[in-house]
Amino acid sequence: MKGKDVADAESNQAVDEQVVSEEVVSEEVEGTAAVPDKMNLSIDIQDIGPCKKHVRIGVPRTEIDAIYGVLVEDYSGKAEVPGFRVGHVPADLVKRRFKSELSEQVKQRVLMASLEQLGEDSDLDPINEPNLDLDSIILPEEGDFEYEFDVEVRPEFALPEYKNLEIERPSREISDEDVDAYVAQFVEQYGKLIPVESPAQPGDFVTVDVKTTHGGRTLTEIKDVSIRVRKRLRFQDAEIDGFDTLMAGAKAGDIVETDIPVSMEANAIEMRGESVHIVFHVLDVKRMETPETNEEFLERIGSDSLEEFREQIQLMMERQIRYEQRQACRRQVLEQVTDSADWDLPEDLVAKQVENALRREILEMRQAGFTSREIIARENDLRQRSLSMTRQNLKEHFVLDRIAEEENVAVTEEDLNAEITIMALQRGENPRRVRARLFKSGMIENLEAQVRERKAVDIILDHAKFKDVEMPAPVEVEVEGLNRSICQASAVGADTEVDDDESEG
Repeated sequence: MKGKDVADAESNQAVDEQVVSEEVVSEEVEGTAAVPDKMNLSIDIQDIGPCKKHVRIGVPRTEIDAIYGVLVEDYSGKAEVPGFRVGHVPADLVKRRFKSELSEQVKQRVLMASLEQLGEDSDLDPINEPNLDLDSIILPEEGDFEYEFDVEVRPEFALPEYKNLEIERPSREISDEDVDAYVAQFVEQYGKLIPVESPAQPGDFVTVDVKTTHGGRTLTEIKDVSIRVRKRLRFQDAEIDGFDTLMAGAKAGDIVETDIPVSMEANAIEMRGESVHIVFHVLDVKRMETPETNEEFLERIGSDSLEEFREQIQLMMERQIRYEQRQACRRQVLEQVTDSADWDLPEDLVAKQVENALRREILEMRQAGFTSREIIARENDLRQRSLSMTRQNLKEHFVLDRIAEEENVAVTEEDLNAEITIMALQRGENPRRVRARLFKSGMIENLEAQVRERKAVDIILDHAKFKDVEMPAPVEVEVEGLNRSICQASAVGADTEVDDDESEG
């Protein structure tokens, strides 16, 4: 089949075909029989829901026999059978001796050829591999062969007008005070936590055991976790506003407790909107001791001078402002181009793409230079809006993909290398290591899709009419993110892949 899936359907199909062909090759001989260029298929395609089709394919017996005959001839010419020279094995003996192998290979070749022909002859545009159970498909020994499956396809819609849009673009100048504040925040990543006897105050770190309950039933227990005392504490599925006030004056041995509502988009559907009781058992209080920006520190981070370090920080801040600008412009662009996207999406497709959309947003934040703690805080906010966000993101994806197709947008290896190099520089890593991790985690496909969509947005912005508006000044960091759920167990950092050494500071 043709078409590039949200998660690259062609790649998945190619893998499936490779696995299939490798599993059915006979131990005695490798079949190399050709499949006819065109088969006389009967194809019936029916709508069965939003972005879903039911496909029924019929293959006449004559087509099956033709493939079977070519395979038998191929086996006869290559099979090694005791008592016969290679190339002189009778066809009837081949049919008996290799009956199961021949049957399996005929089935696989018929399936592969008919699916390829379906993609060429129909206007199906799949976004996932077909829901096809190969093991349950039986090729009959007599008569025609028919099989069927469901497949998710791209929605059909009229491409909206995407040129000459009117966009408000936020902008601001970076002051020396902004750089000072960011330097202080940056240096904290290299600081040390020192235990203190004094009560907790905003900015301190409290080591706590956390327990959540609902209706007398324990939901989660989190042991020995370090949390910074900020205005808001954001979990994956809930948020405490006024956490700094709640923890003010707390010291080792204290018990601090409150009730908090669960997000309406929490994974635990039955807990959405419920009030959960949360108890913090304070184990100790620590205060951040940051290093001086002296020659030793500058050498550690690879800067030759304080001036160069501040220039690097300014460039990083400018990149973050461009990120915020791009996001603001992107939101307006997407609101306008998806205003008419009133078509439905299957809920199972939305659910499958929740994690994918979240990973892509995290990838963009990494590229913009946000710290690990900032990413976790934003991630938890995104998780609480994940379903509605993903539904909108999918619609945006389909619209932008159509625009990219219309404008002949291509993502080159140079594009990907440039993105990977920037990410490596920001994390102080070797680009090869970053590339390997992206491939291992499957995020390289996210990166490619992200670059393709960004290019589509850039085309829209190139033709847009801009009105500059003042961007609000950066506010003091006031959100602490804890990558845990209050309703169910979850692995810290499993999705953001935040390194342990980074998450400490």
